[in-house]
Amino acid sequence: MKSWAQDERPREKLLQQGVASLSLSELFAILFRSGVDGESALSLARRVLADYQNDLNILAQCEVRELMNNYKGIGIAKASAIIAAMEIGRRRKPKDADAYTLIRFSRDAYDYIRRFMEDLSHEEFWVIYLTQSNRVKGCECLSSGGMDGTVVDVRVLFRNALHRKAAYILIAHNHPGGTLRPSSYDEMITKKIFESGDLLNIKLYDHIIVGQGAYFSFADEGMLNYWRKAGR
Repeated sequence: MKSWAQDERPREKLLQQGVASLSLSELFAILFRSGVDGESALSLARRVLADYQNDLNILAQCEVRELMNNYKGIGIAKASAIIAAMEIGRRRKPKDADAYTLIRFSRDAYDYIRRFMEDLSHEEFWVIYLTQSNRVKGCECLSSGGMDGTVVDVRVLFRNALHRKAAYILIAHNHPGGTLRPSSYDEMITKKIFESGDLLNIKLYDHIIVGQGAYFSFADEGMLNYWRKAGR
């Protein structure tokens, strides 16, 4: 391996010893492909990771422009490779997760959905489809917006729920700004989905607002029960 150029050694190590043998900086060096201005890809990777405390959760909050502006020699190709890798990791699901995940409480829902949206700098709205026994049939992002909100098409939500033969739905969105309290729009759209679900016999199980390491549950706060009683 010593005969290989420095930028190529992580790739050679991957071939000879497998991906599990690589350190975090070596994995990033492979993403970079080459160094800049006399600095190897491995050295550059170590420097970038050190600036973000070797914490992928912090790095995942970066934007392409931030990396390009902060590091001389990191252009759109290298910056985009990092952001794309973070997004791929965020979207990856544990093997057979949907087939075995049981959601009974708000904490179960938060633990399931947080990996998709916790590090985002913009809002996304997700729906989890549940069986009669509260097992996950699938989940998907229905809309993506800006820092302050995202618009949800209730018709699309229930069309997909009917297609999946869901007995319950659980909706979730994130608040990048940090506050967990629902906005007036959050309450309005939740009530609309709740009432539409009653008509279609696809019950709304909960609405989770995801923050950094914390969450808000409409069910836990008694809001769904209040609407249920008010509709009688």
